[in-house]
Amino acid sequence: MTVKKPSSSQQRAVSRGRSALLAGCAATVLLTVSACGGGTAGTTDKDGFAQAPQKDGALTVWVDATRMDAAKLYQKLHPEVKLDVVSYDGDANGSNYLQTKVQLFNRTGKGWPDVVFSSQNNEASWAVDAGFAAPLNKGLVDEATLGQFAKGANDVCTVDGTVYCLRNDLSQAVLWYNAPLLKEFGYTLPTTWEEYQKLGEKVAKEHPGYLVGDAGDSFTPEIYLWASKCGANDITGPKSVTVNTTSEACTRMAELLDVLIKNKSMSISGVFSTDFGKNQADKVLLMPGPAWFGGAMFRDTLKVPAKQIAAAPIPQWQGESSPSTGNVGGGTWLLSQHSTHVKAATDFLKWVTTDNAYQGEKAPGYPAYAPAAEAWLKGQDASGYFASDLSPLKDASSQVWPKWGSGQFSQEAIWAATVKPGITQGKSIASMLPAWQDSITKYAKSNGYKVSR
Repeated sequence: MTVKKPSSSQQRAVSRGRSALLAGCAATVLLTVSACGGGTAGTTDKDGFAQAPQKDGALTVWVDATRMDAAKLYQKLHPEVKLDVVSYDGDANGSNYLQTKVQLFNRTGKGWPDVVFSSQNNEASWAVDAGFAAPLNKGLVDEATLGQFAKGANDVCTVDGTVYCLRNDLSQAVLWYNAPLLKEFGYTLPTTWEEYQKLGEKVAKEHPGYLVGDAGDSFTPEIYLWASKCGANDITGPKSVTVNTTSEACTRMAELLDVLIKNKSMSISGVFSTDFGKNQADKVLLMPGPAWFGGAMFRDTLKVPAKQIAAAPIPQWQGESSPSTGNVGGGTWLLSQHSTHVKAATDFLKWVTTDNAYQGEKAPGYPAYAPAAEAWLKGQDASGYFASDLSPLKDASSQVWPKWGSGQFSQEAIWAATVKPGITQGKSIASMLPAWQDSITKYAKSNGYKVSR
């Protein structure tokens, strides 16, 4: 493998397309092996789209830093394939880098990657209309394979019954907790949100400084409001959304968060902030959060020792008939309609989303492909890190509430701009729900959505 620095013009292009936080961080990595391909002359209508003339040459794959390991492993296991792998931000934090670059490639008629990973679940909302994403269930990926993805996993990829991307991993929320600390304090796990609030109030009085959650991240609403079935983001059509942030489903969770923020049993620092890592990392008793919290946050970032962190079902409101949870991230893989290596691109796409060699054994998050998820869970249990098995993640994978959609606008960006500053200033979340609704409406309309309540 050779590593090349991007040219100054590439660096400027990357910097313009990314958020300020990530500006200048791109690098281009070329993984070169022997030849691949085979080609046909002339555009061909096949697999549900007009395919470009196929030819020999390298398969261009865009990945973020985390998925670079997947590309390296594919190279190792498939030495006959030639890969040009480009590292980019993965559209992190809703940077829209991929969309910006595709618009440029569409104007110039060249430059499209064959396969691309995105950390966002809303790429199909623009990539289909832009003529970028290729249909996958029209011949490229068989129904038997598609049918083994977790229930609802590829809904974010489906437009009018056609699947335009494959989900990489699921980020269903569960209740993480410190098992020995919970036992030491003599507490039992809450199974309802009402019990969760009471426990938070108890912790504030009996063990001040210890935490039952965090509300300082831009993805806070995707953990708490989504799990509460708050109708802030119901995508009802390609360009229509229903927004209602003042219903009981929203206000009850907002008021719960306000109580725990006020008594300081819930942090507002953000779990990846320096302040949290320095002052609160060892004070976590409970922490509702996505599947990847177990490894990426507790083990790798906060360095919590082994045999402390465990997982349980996320609480439910008393009287709710069907369990529901939220989702933070996940990521998707797209195949370009402009690819001149469709067969090789499809082989990579299927491998990277379904094969146990990566998804079952190496992937950092919970695989969207159910057979790989089974292998992944066994691997996590065998690692010896967690204080319990992670079976609650499997149950939660089919309990993500379906009426929080993946529109073209970023809910995380909206929350970060509208609600998070108010929390820092001491305002209650409940008092900011109307402003949140107004902001969602504005963002949605600016992206061409018809908004209703």
